[in-house]
Amino acid sequence: MTYGVSEACERNKEPIRKILAQAFAHSRKVLEIGSGTGQHAVHFAAHFPHLVWQPSDTGEYLTGLRERIAHEGTPNLLAPLEIDVRELPWKVEPVDALFTANTLHIMSWSSVRALFHGLGVILAAPAVLCIYGPFRYGGQYTSPSNAQFDRYLQARDPDSGIRNFEDVNSLASEQGFLLSADHAMPANNQLLVWQKSALPYQTPAP
Repeated sequence: MTYGVSEACERNKEPIRKILAQAFAHSRKVLEIGSGTGQHAVHFAAHFPHLVWQPSDTGEYLTGLRERIAHEGTPNLLAPLEIDVRELPWKVEPVDALFTANTLHIMSWSSVRALFHGLGVILAAPAVLCIYGPFRYGGQYTSPSNAQFDRYLQARDPDSGIRNFEDVNSLASEQGFLLSADHAMPANNQLLVWQKSALPYQTPAP
């Protein structure tokens, strides 16, 4: 076995699933960007049999991702694609939903911009976009631990870092997406939901 285990994925996959159950209720095919260990892909595909789940990542993660999906995947979980968001256009058929977790603060800002340009092309309206991770609001961190985490990220790679919600929302708006929900999540993260065109969506009951 060559695939790893992310403890963060194990902790957050159920809170995320509860929200995706509503956000993706009317979707048919989801592209996941940055599937990593594949824990989210396996978990969500198993719980959402009405969806075709398309995982993806870059070369260095693909071997373990393929192995986990081969051993643990359900029939609606496709073999992973190699997608570098900077290499446009992406070699993937249009989908009506996109999910990505803990990626925007690892990418450079130019890569974040490329991500939104790419998703604007392959997300066929009506569509749903869900992004999970830490964000700043008005330049302010949501917790002291996020501020500390951001310092760590930028010391390691000055092009990375926790993104301002307003900047990310502006990129989404440029691609025709309107914010429909901003969910506070465990460990000082958020799950942001945007829609392109009108789709039924209800905020989950607490």
